[in-house]
Amino acid sequence: MDMSGRQDAPAAALVVDPDGVVSGWSESGRLLLGWTVEDAVGRPLTDLLAAPPPPGFPESHDSGPDSTRLVPLRHRNGSTLDALVSAHPLFGADGRALGHAVTVHRWERRPVIADLAFEQCPFALGVYDPELRFLWVNASACRVMAHSEEQVLGEKYRELFPELDDKAYTNQLAEVARTGEPARLITVFRPLGSDYANAWATSMWPVRDAEGRVRAVANWGFDMSAEYWARQRLLILNEAGVGIGRTLDVLGTARELAGTSVPGFADLVTVDLFDEVLRGEEPPSPPTFAPGETVTLSRAAGHSAQDDTDRDPRHPTPVDHVAGSVAARCLATGRSTVQLAAEPHQGGEWAFGPGLAADPAHWPPGNPSIDPSIAADGLTGRITVPLRARGALLGVVAFSRSDRPEAFTADDLILAEELTAKAAIAIDNARRYSRERTTALTLQRSLLPQRLPSQEALDVASRYLPAGTGAEVGGDWFDVIPLSGARVALVVGDVVGHGLHASASMGRLRTAVRTLADVDLPPDELLTHLDDLVLHLSNDLQPADAFQPAGEFGATCLYTVYDPVSRHFALASAGHPLPLIISPDGTRTPTSAQPGPPLGIGGLPFEATEVELPEGSLLALFTDGLVECRERDVDQGIAELSRVLNHAAGSLEGLCDTVLDAMLPERRTDDAALLLARTLALDPQHVADWDVEPDPSQVPRARKFAVEQVDAWGLEEASFVTELVVSELVTNAIRYGEPPIRLRLIRDTSLICEVSDASNTAPHLRRARAYDEGGRGLLLVAQLTQGWGTRHTTEGKTIWCAQTLPEPPS
Repeated sequence: MDMSGRQDAPAAALVVDPDGVVSGWSESGRLLLGWTVEDAVGRPLTDLLAAPPPPGFPESHDSGPDSTRLVPLRHRNGSTLDALVSAHPLFGADGRALGHAVTVHRWERRPVIADLAFEQCPFALGVYDPELRFLWVNASACRVMAHSEEQVLGEKYRELFPELDDKAYTNQLAEVARTGEPARLITVFRPLGSDYANAWATSMWPVRDAEGRVRAVANWGFDMSAEYWARQRLLILNEAGVGIGRTLDVLGTARELAGTSVPGFADLVTVDLFDEVLRGEEPPSPPTFAPGETVTLSRAAGHSAQDDTDRDPRHPTPVDHVAGSVAARCLATGRSTVQLAAEPHQGGEWAFGPGLAADPAHWPPGNPSIDPSIAADGLTGRITVPLRARGALLGVVAFSRSDRPEAFTADDLILAEELTAKAAIAIDNARRYSRERTTALTLQRSLLPQRLPSQEALDVASRYLPAGTGAEVGGDWFDVIPLSGARVALVVGDVVGHGLHASASMGRLRTAVRTLADVDLPPDELLTHLDDLVLHLSNDLQPADAFQPAGEFGATCLYTVYDPVSRHFALASAGHPLPLIISPDGTRTPTSAQPGPPLGIGGLPFEATEVELPEGSLLALFTDGLVECRERDVDQGIAELSRVLNHAAGSLEGLCDTVLDAMLPERRTDDAALLLARTLALDPQHVADWDVEPDPSQVPRARKFAVEQVDAWGLEEASFVTELVVSELVTNAIRYGEPPIRLRLIRDTSLICEVSDASNTAPHLRRARAYDEGGRGLLLVAQLTQGWGTRHTTEGKTIWCAQTLPEPPS
């Protein structure tokens, strides 16, 4: 027989009398089994069976829930045909049994197997008419809706389930019915009878008739909650990777952890840290807690989704964790703890909503614990995780849920520990950075001038601001150094690098500059000697191990000297920005100086420049951290600084604050130093000089000139010492120096005596023996005055000494 005919054969129908004999036969029976009416009518039904009939067949197979059975039938050609057989009793008008109507469907026929496949599908299947009335649903859909098929057929979805917040689902169904275009949708909602939100993936498509009209909308959906929440956890971890550790600040990192976890993962997160961690110190190691001892931590962060506000305290507040509490146990054991307010079980098994119950993760021993007491705090669950990094215990973190009914899962514990681990490393890095930064900043502040020295040549004000939080301390420094002859040196420098190395190197250079300044070297010579020193320091930093990287050491420096007598301003730069000079009328005074190479290059000269300044000129010395940032380059910054400097400002201290407010961005990445000075001119009446003839007979006249000038200044008490030192210095200049010889007296904060000559030979202090005729002059000068020295000039040298003057009466 043609198999194609068998494949397309309709269901067969036959009638069996009460004795089990076939009494009626349909043409479809011939198409399905090959038996004609003549062959089949009058035969016992059992002759058509290929196997013994089921017990009581067909009487026991009357129409009912289990009336359809798989029965093997015998084809006329001898083959066996598996068929679905249903028996339905027949009754007469008087209620007498007339037999059975039997229908036969071939098992392999598409409508039969499709109906069973759809009915038994584990996915929720449904068909709606264009008005979204139920036409058909399978058993899985009934379980999801908690309604039977009889309860939903013919009902509109929205009218049947008005309490469900699933407008996205019904709107999409309506859109498919209207447009005839298939669609896909992922929705998160709580099924009826469940306290847990589920994520469902749904596909929808139109069902068309032969003319192409949309007559229904079909859809299938499955619970993808496990996959959905796993993806949400990955998103939270990704957000944590970006959001935690953005700043090298302990409190900031703790707050980033709390903020990242709310509301995506928890409703309330608190972070408690040891005080030592907040101070940048080593945490207690190992932390041991005696029985009955309360552990006191500091609440560094707290974030809640309940009131959508940040609960982070402005300052960490103490939090006591009594002995035996969950937090104390976590700190003592180093293990996480999960608390649930109630046991979320269904049918005796742990259940976390459809899809989540199949979570492959397993709880570690001892978790979760049922703790009804947390319900008093309005919580449904809490995960407490010790905060550990590099083997050190830093504190404890608590993740709590209150607004959502979903219980924590084992995967949630893994996520909480991952979030805490990320934050712990970032907090420990911030702690270590804070400790090193504090050390470097303390070292640098100790090396910078604590107060500017008293002198009469300049009015001076200064500011030093370290880099902002998140950046290391640099090597910026400044100094004000009184020199001989009432002169003052102003110095600004910047060491390459950051941290302790830069601070220590800055201290070396500042000490070296002070030492060289005491020798009274001109600015260009001083920078040359300083350059040699930096080269030596660089060699000292080379590691003994060839496999270790070499230390980097370099610096820039600006060295200037102002003379209030001549009002000359000399300067030289080693790679450092030149100072801004604002004249009394507010215009900028240019200089012809060119910055030389930075210190540490070696072999290249430095250029010194000297300008004469009117009294009241404003000098601004600064480091590049003041003028350079991401928003502008150095030249733009210097132009902005020149605009901000207001020469008419009455107070240099106030002007410093104005400059910093205008020039520095909120987030500084480099140190900034500023040194402002307003020039003063020494009163000409406080300077007296006299040309000395190179003749020993001129010594008495020099003594007389000095004594008369000192008396004229009202300094009679200094006359005797002045007469002695002038006699010794002039005698030495006449005896060992070269003309011209010049004597100068300066009345400043001290009484200064200077003798200059054209010789470059410098005297030195030596100890005279008992019978030596000379050698006692400079020793006498050193004993009688508070300071003396030699400075070399292009014309020769100057020997000077200074006597401290009594403080004027207030």
